[in-house]
Amino acid sequence: MAAGVHEKTVHYSKPASPFAIIVKKEIGDLVRSWRFIVLLALIALTFLASIYVSLTNIKPGAEPERFLLYLKILTTTDGSLPSFHIFMSFLGAILGIGLGFDAVNSEQQNGTLIRLLAQPIYRDNFLLAKFISPLIVITTLFLSLGLLMIGGGLLITGVMIELVEILRIISFILLTVLYVAFWLSLSIMLSVKFKQATTSALTAIGIWLFFTIFYKIVVNMIVKAFLPDPAFLLQEDILYYNNLILDLLRVSPGQLYADATTVLLMPAVRSLGPLTMEQMAGAIPTPLSFRESVLIVWPQLSGLFAATTVCFALSYYWFMRREIRS
Repeated sequence: MAAGVHEKTVHYSKPASPFAIIVKKEIGDLVRSWRFIVLLALIALTFLASIYVSLTNIKPGAEPERFLLYLKILTTTDGSLPSFHIFMSFLGAILGIGLGFDAVNSEQQNGTLIRLLAQPIYRDNFLLAKFISPLIVITTLFLSLGLLMIGGGLLITGVMIELVEILRIISFILLTVLYVAFWLSLSIMLSVKFKQATTSALTAIGIWLFFTIFYKIVVNMIVKAFLPDPAFLLQEDILYYNNLILDLLRVSPGQLYADATTVLLMPAVRSLGPLTMEQMAGAIPTPLSFRESVLIVWPQLSGLFAATTVCFALSYYWFMRREIRS
């Protein structure tokens, strides 16, 4: 080799995986869609309104109000407007359904699904990307709202946030993401099952309305029809039937989410069921630790996670067996 001539080392970057490319494309399409912009505006306005009502009803100068102030910002209300975690039991379902009801059937109706799967892309990567992409956007959204709440509360009240508040707020955000993930997984399952996006959307909305409005009515009708008159029951029997009613109501995902958020954001709540006088007499009137609150809501977290997993497993099963060309 001639003097002064040096060999050049060429570095080749590793190509991105098909799954990462699909996720990146889905996130870009999602954040630019009018559907997401409308849902984002609805959640942001609800969040700001709830925080404003909470801050106007909290007096941070008083010493009792300074204790766990940021948890009170998320839960305090004057009755004119529900707190944010109550709103999210409704809006979270709408957000999940709105982002997933046409995830698969719209691709097939537009003719893009058969062209996409003709590439070296696995079906499971495609379906998983349809689920992961909205979750990334949803997680970013709620983390941003949480940071906005903490920053705004710090500027307005001047009260420093405590470590236990950070843990509880992060747990609340993750729980909300899991709740939205259930409805997202359910809507994706329906988008795989039905060929028309309108059918999957109406079915998902119907399921949400049933659990939100009609399920409690059905449970109350069953209780009045089959359970004995409480006037002829002992205290132990009344406690048993009350726990039975609560267990029936917890079939609803909204009830699981409401129970879990109540315990995580309100450390004074010691139980999700009725307590006897003996239990109340022996209880110490102090807030629960973060670990104790998590142990109380662990069944609710497990229930939401299991329901999400079942819906996605059914989506995977039906999609892998589906004839794409039809």
